[in-house]
Amino acid sequence: MTTTLKIRPRALVRASGGPRYAVALAVDALGTGLLRPFLLLYGVTVLRLSAPATGIAMTAGVVAGLGCMPAVGRWLDRGARSTVVAASMLVRVLGVVLLLAAPAGHIWLFAAAALFLGIGNQAWPAAHAALVATVSHGRERDAALAGARALRNAGLGVGALLAIACLTGGTSALRTLSAVTGLACLAAAALVWSVHLRAHPAAAQAHDRADVPAPRIRALLAANVVYVFCLNVPEIALPLVLVTQLHASPVWSAAIFVANTVLVVTLQVPVTVLLSRFARQTVLALAGVVLTVSYLGFLAATSLGHGWAAPAVAAVSVLCTVGEIIYAGSATALVTALAPPHVLGRTLARFELSTGFGLAVSPAVITALAPHGSAALWGSLAAATLLSASALAAEQARGGPARGAVSVEQVG
Repeated sequence: MTTTLKIRPRALVRASGGPRYAVALAVDALGTGLLRPFLLLYGVTVLRLSAPATGIAMTAGVVAGLGCMPAVGRWLDRGARSTVVAASMLVRVLGVVLLLAAPAGHIWLFAAAALFLGIGNQAWPAAHAALVATVSHGRERDAALAGARALRNAGLGVGALLAIACLTGGTSALRTLSAVTGLACLAAAALVWSVHLRAHPAAAQAHDRADVPAPRIRALLAANVVYVFCLNVPEIALPLVLVTQLHASPVWSAAIFVANTVLVVTLQVPVTVLLSRFARQTVLALAGVVLTVSYLGFLAATSLGHGWAAPAVAAVSVLCTVGEIIYAGSATALVTALAPPHVLGRTLARFELSTGFGLAVSPAVITALAPHGSAALWGSLAAATLLSASALAAEQARGGPARGAVSVEQVG
């Protein structure tokens, strides 16, 4: 028998951590959106650094952030919740301060800034998911995670648009954007700190499923490395194909990116709620199938004539975004459902490590495959994603559903 859970907007906010926490997420996302897409530009134009040196410093920051995840996981498992989220924001404030203090030509201060920004950006998702998992449960938690993702994408998009509008001001505008980013992160950290949320570690309690989910979590982490490639398709793969292979106007790439953001913001919660009647692992496998079909669609679209190829790629990108939405709405929810309470933080940290690794290697893989033709790029992505989806489905068949499925009704 299924249970109907009614998710009202007020209940969704409460399940997401409360009004203050929701405001903090919006402020933090807006501030991050002001700077994150233009950090490379800041290093090159404001600090007069070479593009390769700037890129290496930014990559090192991301890698260092991933290296800190085990410590973040242990901190979460000791019961910390709002403290870890606030700390991830405060670390970014420190990064912005170092960025503003760096004189022209000073690569080491920029590298230190990128380091702290990277640590904050990598630590936040796991800390946020742990906080939401503490205040809400079951399908209400899934909807809350989806709502937070939609809110964050909206804030990042608005922040990036505001930054684009201000870029005509040159280097002074970039410094101003950086300062506003720091203030936004500081304000968000203060709001999160005021929530004062802490969990009681469950290590002392027997957990009857403590060892059962381990193989399934390993399968999920392996599949996640491949699934996460979809997040870089609209940002890297499609612009690369459209501009260098199809010789289409860059406007197509910009339109696809904007459409992706709008679709994620508007559809993330409704799609997550719609699919909540099915087991989470089934939904995640479905995401892999949808992404596989979209990759094959890109392969077919790029074989069309130049007059039709770009519009066809844009049309297929909608299907790819739907796959991304299904994946994002089920992956973190599945991790929180499978993880025993006393190792929730470490399990989420491992999941974010797999996500970060996939995001780190995907640009190199995409750019290495693209010169060998559309079949090499899209065929490889389709085969790897379908294999990952099949592995998840097989693991589910061996282990049974992660949790009993319920249907969720969203109420105005």
